[in-house]
Amino acid sequence: MKKVFARPESLKDVQTHFCPGCHHGTIHRLVADAMDFFGIKDQAIGVASVGCSVFLYGYFDIDVIEAPHGRAPAVATGAKRVHPNRPVFTYQGDGDLAAIGTSEIIHTANRGEPIAVIFVNNTTYGMTGGQMAPTTLPSQKTTTSPGGRNVAKDGYPIKMAELLSGLEGVAYSVRVAVDTPKHAIQAGKAIRKAFETSVKNNKFAFVEVLASCPTNWGMSPLAANERVGTEMIPYFPLGVYKDCDQS
Repeated sequence: MKKVFARPESLKDVQTHFCPGCHHGTIHRLVADAMDFFGIKDQAIGVASVGCSVFLYGYFDIDVIEAPHGRAPAVATGAKRVHPNRPVFTYQGDGDLAAIGTSEIIHTANRGEPIAVIFVNNTTYGMTGGQMAPTTLPSQKTTTSPGGRNVAKDGYPIKMAELLSGLEGVAYSVRVAVDTPKHAIQAGKAIRKAFETSVKNNKFAFVEVLASCPTNWGMSPLAANERVGTEMIPYFPLGVYKDCDQS
């Protein structure tokens, strides 16, 4: 019998601890597949942020640096400049990248640092209790917005893929999702393209991945997965917002 599906070599053979229905595991798989495709496992440097994404070091069989909250792009910049021939990427959540790390991601992108950024957007602070994040949807209830996000008082959700696409240093900016098999396949291609952009073309690449957080959303895994398609994607449209290879 021919094996048609197996664990990527870039992932450790360990059991995940993520909550049932969490999309981090799926995204980990896609990132690992990309590293395997380019054969960069032994050279890659991952930079983990604070939040659920910090567990990068426990699942990827690569060198990983744990950055202070929001500072992953700055740490990745340093790692890449010290090791210019090694592939460097960050893996960050919305509370980390779009809140405390807004300055770091914008200036790293504007400088065109040759790294890939994987941004997991689940519209909440997943690890620290489900507080309102910069990407929390209008009227969405969180522990710090029990009445729902009020855009008149709290502002609107930040659309990072669109925001970064306007910077000249950005070569590739895309938004994908992993709520369906079709979307997961598209996400895998986008992540592979991001690694190609940063590793082979020596340019900055950004992939925003819409994901679920059943625990903090107070939903079942199935309901949370469905919400990505019914509520998140309409507000955060999927698509390529910048691709210098096609401009």
